[in-house]
This record gives sequence, structure tokens and C-alpha cells, in this order.
Amino acid sequence: MMAGYKQAADMTVVSGKGQVVIPRSMRQKLGIGPKTKLLVYGYDGAVIMKKMEIADVAKDLEKLYKKIDKKAAKYGSLSDDDIDKIIQASRRKRYRSK
Repeated sequence: MMAGYKQAADMTVVSGKGQVVIPRSMRQKLGIGPKTKLLVYGYDGAVIMKKMEIADVAKDLEKLYKKIDKKAAKYGSLSDDDIDKIIQASRRKRYRSK
């Protein structure tokens, strides 16, 4: 069970297509709605689903383009290696903030 989360177990059935219905009360409690992405994996005989928090890719790209444009304006044309370094630094910063 997840820390801070207590709910009685519920029963569901796997359909012929492999689909599973997550009980409404659990979907509401976890904020799972249509189009929610779930990471699904098996562990020690259990199927585990984790709600994915997908970052707004468009915002991330816009920030990245601004950094690259700013550096290009300051130093001139950037090499592929320079751009790769900016991307890697951005990724490290984003993952450290999580």
C-alpha cells in the first residue's frame, strides 16, 4: 500500500482484450481520468500501475529554444556539441527539481 493512502481492496476482472476497470472511488482519489497515462509493470507476482506526471513538453521546448537562442546571440553559431550540452544541463536541472 502507498504511504498515506488507505483504501479497502476492490475486485475487478480482466476483459478478453486485457482491459481492466479501475474502480471509480480509486480513480477519483488518485485523480485518474480519461487520457491519464499509467506506467504498468510487474513486481513479485503483482501488477503495479503508477500515474505518470507528464511535463508540458511544449513549455520545456520553448525554454530550451530560448536558452539556445540566447547563447547563439551572445557567442554566434553553436555546434551540435554546444547544443547537446545545453540540453543535457536542462535535463539535469529538471530531474534534480523533482
